[in-house]
Amino acid sequence: MTDQKKNARNAIAVLFGINFMNFFDRQIAGALGEPIRIEFGLNDTQLGLLAMVFTLVYAVVGVPIGRLADNWSRKRVIALGVTFWSLLTAASGLAWNYTTVVLARIGVGIGEASCAPASQSLIGDLYPPERRAQAMATFMLGLPLGLCGAYLLAGIIGEAWGWRAAFFVACVPGLILAVMALFIREPVRGATEPQSPSALAAAVKSPYRTILRIRTLWWVVLSGMLFNFNSYAVNTFQTPFLQRFHELGLRDANNLSALSLGLAGVAGLLLGGWLGDRLRRHYANGRLLLAGTTMGVGAPCVYIALQQPAGSVATFTLFMAASSAMTFVYYSTVYSAIQDVVEPRLRGTAVSLYFFAMYVLGASFGSTIMGAVSDYFANQAMLEAGATEMAIQFRAAGLRSAMYMIPALMVLCSLSLLGAARTVSADMQRMQQQLRG
Repeated sequence: MTDQKKNARNAIAVLFGINFMNFFDRQIAGALGEPIRIEFGLNDTQLGLLAMVFTLVYAVVGVPIGRLADNWSRKRVIALGVTFWSLLTAASGLAWNYTTVVLARIGVGIGEASCAPASQSLIGDLYPPERRAQAMATFMLGLPLGLCGAYLLAGIIGEAWGWRAAFFVACVPGLILAVMALFIREPVRGATEPQSPSALAAAVKSPYRTILRIRTLWWVVLSGMLFNFNSYAVNTFQTPFLQRFHELGLRDANNLSALSLGLAGVAGLLLGGWLGDRLRRHYANGRLLLAGTTMGVGAPCVYIALQQPAGSVATFTLFMAASSAMTFVYYSTVYSAIQDVVEPRLRGTAVSLYFFAMYVLGASFGSTIMGAVSDYFANQAMLEAGATEMAIQFRAAGLRSAMYMIPALMVLCSLSLLGAARTVSADMQRMQQQLRG
């Protein structure tokens, strides 16, 4: 094995671990949403706002961090970010009211904004285009496995020692990984792309304007907004849905969420990376065609899952798991497609702009709107029953009705990915011409 390949493998292993903790620390609040809601007397709108403030801060802070990643040491950006978000995750367990929970989650969002721009920029320079989807899939395995770990640990620790203890446990691995990140040997920017020395040395004028001229990115951003709306809505409310509608305990509900929203996604990521690379060798738009198709197939799976009656837990889990497997193809294919149309010196900036749109206009509204619509339908159910007090069965009915938004938006996401597939070939050719000078 060459020294370059060994460095790439070591780097991707560390980046995977960091991304695992990225999503572990992000999701643990959602996995513990019901006991947090009960302790502080919250409604679903407030629970959704907890996720919203995280995503808004994450998106806004990510833009300057993306520029920093394009102009400074990427491994140092990552190490500082991991340290900060790990400490603030522990601080979440010290919260004494709703406001302090919100402030702690804001801090986590600031730290986590460093992960995606700097890590994806590194991967783009560590792996050539024909191997990039599989490398991105390995990195993004941290997402489903992080979700799975958060659900499992939150259920076990939350039931045994209370929800606060889970936040303390989550801090330690992140601090270890922050140190490990400093030992990554950074590749030269553009190391895996054919380019002339003059093209590499020339300064980029108007970096944001340059990125916004790439038509494929507009389609990809639209898909990201729709995709993240759904992802954060499901991640925030599936465990409470299983507790309310299917009457499961905290641990059992989180175990099923770990399976259907976490482990099931591993298959989609690995298959998406493997098949995406092979399709790209024959078709420039192969990755995006694959992503659009699997997203469309996943939509009816969610609809069928929501149609299941109370107590039909196995069937619900099966179809939600099938949807996760299909939709997780998005990460390995779309994220690598971004690298295909953006030149190396602007990849951190491009990823941060993409994340800004998908989190501000997608993720932040996903949990909040889902919570507000859930509260609306819960109130309607209470009024129709002639009751004067909000009971758990009304909250269950309201949340179930609200979740039917998800499959409809998945169809729109599929269409936006197919739109990107129509423009990606021309944008890829344009980028290669720019690099050759």
